Amino acid sequence: MTATATTVLPARALLLDMDGTLVNSDAAVERVWRRWADRHGLDGDEVMKVVHGRQGYASMALLLPDRPMEQNHADNARMLAEETADTEGVVAIPGASEFLASLRGLPHALVTSADVALSTARMAAAGLAQPDVRVTAESVGASKPDPEGFLKGAAELGIAPADCIVFEDSGAGIAAGRAAGMRVVGVGPRAGLHGPDVVVEDLTRVRVESGADGTLRLHIG
Repeated sequence: MTATATTVLPARALLLDMDGTLVNSDAAVERVWRRWADRHGLDGDEVMKVVHGRQGYASMALLLPDRPMEQNHADNARMLAEETADTEGVVAIPGASEFLASLRGLPHALVTSADVALSTARMAAAGLAQPDVRVTAESVGASKPDPEGFLKGAAELGIAPADCIVFEDSGAGIAAGRAAGMRVVGVGPRAGLHGPDVVVEDLTRVRVESGADGTLRLHIG
């Protein structure tokens, strides 16, 4: 549902995707992936329907199903280097800086399909502080929509999955949050297509209230 009137959700921890959720990196993602599509004779528009939220090698496996996975991993490493070097147009999602500031001292983690270098570069380009707990591509063996990243984030925070709320923009990420047994707040126009619990236009529509007992209350709308 779209948050029109205020929705209040209880939680004990928040797990935050990066691209499309905290950081608008769409322009950089498009540049890199459309070049890749051209090199492989693929339709750029079709490629862009697949790549959001997944690690690069997982997207490549869907788009080039007959190609050996070791080639996908090698290609992915080159793509990550390209993306890390290309931060032109990378900006914060509206409200992201204030939202992250409001979470200081509260249980939260970044759970991203980017690696350490790329997540560091994009968060810095957007002027955003990194959460203390970060689950990156190096931390997991499976890409979203597998729930491993979100489950690992919950475990590192010491919070049960059912008490966590995921913030995501992509179909793969929303599916991963749901598979982890978590509620999902969808951020931005892509999110509403994939059935999150609630959708917000951006992070200016979210306020976090913390209770003395360690509970969080998300005010959304």
